[in-house]
Amino acid sequence: MDTIKFGTGGWRAIIGEDFICRNIRRVAKGIFELMKEEKKTDKPVIIGYDRRFLSEVAAKWVAEVFAKNGITVWFMERSAPTPLVMHTVKAKNLYFGVEITASHNPSSYNGIKLFIEEGRDAPVEITSRLEKIIENISEVEYLDFDSAVETGSVQFLDNPFNDFLDDIIDLLDMKALRKRGLRVIFDSMHGSGTYPLLVVFHTARCTIDTININKDAYFGGVMPAPSEKSLFALKNTVINGKYDLGIAMDGDGDRLGVIDSNGRYINANETLCLLYYYLVKYKGWKGPVVRNLATTHMLDKIAESFGEKCYEVPVGFKYISSKLDEVDAVLGGESSGGLTVRGHIHGKDSIYAASLFAEMVSVTGLSPSEMLDNLHKDFGDHIMVEDDMRFAPETKKAVVKTLLEDKRLPEFADEIIKVSYEDGCKVYFEDGFVICRFSGTEPLLRIFAESTSAVRAKDYINTFKNFLFA
Repeated sequence: MDTIKFGTGGWRAIIGEDFICRNIRRVAKGIFELMKEEKKTDKPVIIGYDRRFLSEVAAKWVAEVFAKNGITVWFMERSAPTPLVMHTVKAKNLYFGVEITASHNPSSYNGIKLFIEEGRDAPVEITSRLEKIIENISEVEYLDFDSAVETGSVQFLDNPFNDFLDDIIDLLDMKALRKRGLRVIFDSMHGSGTYPLLVVFHTARCTIDTININKDAYFGGVMPAPSEKSLFALKNTVINGKYDLGIAMDGDGDRLGVIDSNGRYINANETLCLLYYYLVKYKGWKGPVVRNLATTHMLDKIAESFGEKCYEVPVGFKYISSKLDEVDAVLGGESSGGLTVRGHIHGKDSIYAASLFAEMVSVTGLSPSEMLDNLHKDFGDHIMVEDDMRFAPETKKAVVKTLLEDKRLPEFADEIIKVSYEDGCKVYFEDGFVICRFSGTEPLLRIFAESTSAVRAKDYINTFKNFLFA
């Protein structure tokens, strides 16, 4: 029997290998058994899905299992971004929600994300229990989808986007957006975030054009993650079309990428810094900021300049949203491109983040590059470099023993200030850090380093790589 493991972003697996009908139904039955254990079977479960290969079909397989077990399903009639499903769980006071997606993973992957009350990512204690339940499930009964629709067990939601869109629009300074009238080019990366973003930007009277909005199981041959490499076409379109802004988001609409009018890629760390600075400096919000331990320390300096604190948490957005609530933070985010803002949903939402970013440009009258240059003047250079290492199972065991069990470290040129093993191994220096941790969604060792220059950051990474793999 295949083993089902939930990582930082849900269960993800290769289509045709582990992401197959039998396992998808086992996950659905496991969720039902979890609902039974918690005596939370009296409310519907909402099911959404992105535009990946097999997503809609897999969503129906999940719905069929719930229907057979007496659970009412609210089913999306069209592909939907992850933040919409999270918002619906919160707004409708549901116990659970499901999104079929592998987010930014390669096209060969698909997966399942589970959300709990208030629209939160299922925490580790929930997914660990779910994994144990699934281990004991082999055969699963289900009710044919069409029959489930006929009996009312599966219901299609009417206008599920409305409340979500209205909430975002209410949070924005629409007057400033309409006055500025930005020209924006949007790259949906063939994902499910197109419709809601277009509605918000049209409501704001922005001129918005699009690329890559068709459904494509191979995402145009690139990774569906808004990185500098994957947004090469967007960059050229921004420059050639003289747009004010280029916006991109990943396949399920929870990671954001930005291109400035001059073609400069604004990375996730820079986006977090810009938005936190904007919310506190220009909008007068009060409060700390939250980041994971692989995200820029410039946020710490910005927070300190306002008399606030930056809180560090492990990788996994559930930790960010939990800490954000605990300390009433203004914003929380991670270097991989996801962020959440106080007063909205408890998870990543690139539709709101992109809209807020456009508001920032409209209100300040500055380009993102101009604002970033000012931040670097005030808080110094913080350059992050990352490297991913694929490995064989035996290699992983050796790395785990060296790094996490024996806690051996390489000889660095700079003095070590402290070391954390909260999530992988993070080494802190006076001017930066380096962290090694295993990906929760792919067989990769991720190494991130930040320093005052790219050269020093790369030196930190190479020192670790030579130590672990030489």
